[in-house]
Amino acid sequence: MSANLVNIIFGMKMRQARTELNMTLSEFAAACDLSPSYVTEIEKGRKYPRADKIMKIAEVLGKSYDELVSIRLDPSLAHLETTLSSATFQRFPFEEFGLEPGDLVTLLTREPEKASALLHAVIAIARRYDLQEEEFLRAALRSYQEIHENYFQELEDAAVTFTADIGEKYDLTGQIPVHRQVLQTILRQEYGYEIDTAAIAEDPRLQNYRSLFVKGRRPYLCVNPALHDNQINFVLAREIGYQYLKLKERSLASTPSRIDSFQQVLNDYLAAYFGGALLMPRQSMLADLQDFFGRTRWKPQALLDLLTKYDVTPEMLFYRFSELIPQFYGIRHHFLRFHQLSDDRYVLYKQLNMNQLIVPHGIGLLEHYCRRWLSVRLLRQQPEGVPTYDNPLVGVQMSEFVHTRERFLCIGVARPLTLSSGVQSSVIIGFRVDAELSHTIRFADDAAIPKLYIHETCERCPLTADQCSDRAAAPTILQAEEDAVARRLALSQLRDRLRAA
Repeated sequence: MSANLVNIIFGMKMRQARTELNMTLSEFAAACDLSPSYVTEIEKGRKYPRADKIMKIAEVLGKSYDELVSIRLDPSLAHLETTLSSATFQRFPFEEFGLEPGDLVTLLTREPEKASALLHAVIAIARRYDLQEEEFLRAALRSYQEIHENYFQELEDAAVTFTADIGEKYDLTGQIPVHRQVLQTILRQEYGYEIDTAAIAEDPRLQNYRSLFVKGRRPYLCVNPALHDNQINFVLAREIGYQYLKLKERSLASTPSRIDSFQQVLNDYLAAYFGGALLMPRQSMLADLQDFFGRTRWKPQALLDLLTKYDVTPEMLFYRFSELIPQFYGIRHHFLRFHQLSDDRYVLYKQLNMNQLIVPHGIGLLEHYCRRWLSVRLLRQQPEGVPTYDNPLVGVQMSEFVHTRERFLCIGVARPLTLSSGVQSSVIIGFRVDAELSHTIRFADDAAIPKLYIHETCERCPLTADQCSDRAAAPTILQAEEDAVARRLALSQLRDRLRAA
């Protein structure tokens, strides 16, 4: 057991015993000849008192020394102890959210038995749905991005400074799109890299990796030659980000098989952010966004022109949108990436949700996502032979939720994945519709944009077969909820009759 966890358990037991005696922090500190600030440090798990102080604390609390220093908790708190000692708790990035483990412990010890039961329920649910620790760390990263509205001024400044300083030596300033040869030269000459485009292709077991990094006196970057040039450009730009930002803790593979810490996940994201800012400079992108949003009619070619201008993938472009639009236009958005794994199986692969879109998560494993979402519709309604990587399918729609009447303007692109044969992918960015949206995105009022009613999943949707020809499953969950309401009404009516008799 780590020293940090011992501190936390001691502080939790001390605080619980103090509150049971109805002693304020100041009263308790005075009785123990300690300062209130020192008592706070102990209760939060930051400090562990000396033996003589523990003896005095035990005396004031009416506990034995051994009882207080024991790391074992009451049986009713066993689940709390399990959680506190778990790798997920130990590695969760509390400090990134302005917290520390002791702050959480303070909340838990107010009702420790209820807290223990709640944590047990959370753990049981996580196990039932086979949630891995990596998923919690990635969820923490999404929350971190959403708290900061996915915009980081220091990374934007770093990309500008790099282009002005190091980039000037290689004629990178003003170069749009950025050339692959320039990025390779920077990695080789500035950071001593060897860039290998053969190793991955030679081993069939590695061919789903986009890149692999091998540490050493002369670092190796192995790039999958099956990637398209714009994908390789991003791999190279991200690698420059790792080096320029001096990010040491990182993933060694493009799709890491192991995540050791939140810092690793965060550093991967920071390097990717830098890479995107390098390929799509802020000043140029803002000018293009102004032109794109200023159009009064929706033109898919305008979006395709941006993909061509910067020579990036739809996901890279939309993610860059997601970084700049909230900061400079004040519009909250959501980003979704879906994969079509079979004729009728769609998986939500990636998301960033900053406008409270109702997005089904785990239930999507067992239920059918609404087939009217633009993300899914682009994958389902592809003409024969379309899309290809170089000829993606572009779409737009105004989505309105059946129950809440919330509306979202969604823009999306679909194309096949490069390294996964037969798998189609769609990415969309969506904006909540309010009174101000059309003043910023002028084509939001374009009458030619399709308008569709949507819901979360088919199993929860109230639309009838006549109202929706896209339904993939019966509304079984909705029917079960309506049956439950009917039963409660029947029980209420029965009680009323019996009381009146």
